Amino acid sequence: MAASKPSADASSNIPDYEYAEVNTKPFHIGSFRNEWLKRLKPGDFSFQLEDEETFDANFARELRVDAETMAEIKSICSLDSLRCHPEDQQPDTNVVPDDPTLKTLIQRKKRQDYRATLKTPKNRHDLFTDELERAAIGKNPETVTNMIAEGELLLTVNVYYPPVVEKFQYVRPHMTLLMTGSHSLAELRDAICCVSDLQVCGEFSNTPDIAPDFISKDHFKSAFFFFEGIFYNDMRYPECQDISMTTIEWAKTHNFPTFSQAKMEDTRFADLKVKVGFPYLYCHQGDCEHLVIITDIRLMHTSDCLDKRLYPLLTHKHRVLTKKCAVCHVYIGRWFTTNDQFAPSNPCLFCDKCFRLLHYDAQGKKLGDFLAYPYVDRGAFN
Repeated sequence: MAASKPSADASSNIPDYEYAEVNTKPFHIGSFRNEWLKRLKPGDFSFQLEDEETFDANFARELRVDAETMAEIKSICSLDSLRCHPEDQQPDTNVVPDDPTLKTLIQRKKRQDYRATLKTPKNRHDLFTDELERAAIGKNPETVTNMIAEGELLLTVNVYYPPVVEKFQYVRPHMTLLMTGSHSLAELRDAICCVSDLQVCGEFSNTPDIAPDFISKDHFKSAFFFFEGIFYNDMRYPECQDISMTTIEWAKTHNFPTFSQAKMEDTRFADLKVKVGFPYLYCHQGDCEHLVIITDIRLMHTSDCLDKRLYPLLTHKHRVLTKKCAVCHVYIGRWFTTNDQFAPSNPCLFCDKCFRLLHYDAQGKKLGDFLAYPYVDRGAFN
């Protein structure tokens, strides 16, 4: 098995549009990083902040002003000049004074007063979105050992719904993840949350109280990514199988280009050759296929999350409507039945309470003849 190899031609490692505003031509990610580091000064991608004197000197040189003019600019633009409260009072940045004099605070006061009149508080989805944003911006580790190395790459990866989802399957990503160039494809695979991994296989109408021993992800561990003619298979566990071989053998008999293979656990993002904006494939559970699109690749800077323990970093997760019970229309579905004489439709979705009230007596004995399967709602994990 072999992964992508960097090209010796420097121009081929610099992204160029293949289709305008759609996707780039293929380039090697690690070589692209090296080309940036050759052209930049160490201070351009360093996480260390300049001391005040060095910053002032560099700023004055960029503005082409002398030291006296620079001192005057600092005095005029100082935060103290924006003070609208007594000097002996420590301001609270979250509280706007009742009678602000600064134009920005006046506008902020108006906006706060307007929001106070609205009776639409944030729901749990909006609160979760705010938490994701706070986790992604400017988070530094407590120890140096957990700090991301300077000059590291940051990739934005969009993972889309499988084709079985009719709504938003092509335009809205299911989740957006931030990955570094040193992450392996196996770490991306572990970060992707798909409801098909959480499904429980089997029919449990006779034993609804017996919890299954495993979910699908525990039993069917094989998966692969497909990037630029290479299948990257998950071979971390003894029970993993090379599920890409079927496609490779089929391609050989239909005069397709020869595909190669590699292990996803041994392949880092920096080793890949990809197109930014181009749809690639992630396949698991045999036939559950997701589009994976890398939308951005850049060097990390100080305003990014620099704690490597928090990566892969989830920055967006699409909100999905839950499917309610067909009887009460209140609770999320937990069971679906087939060939059910008590159900209004075939198949039919029930919450756990309605399912047991309709299909079992007080002693838990099964009533009638029906088949029952556990159901995992994708909206339950919003």
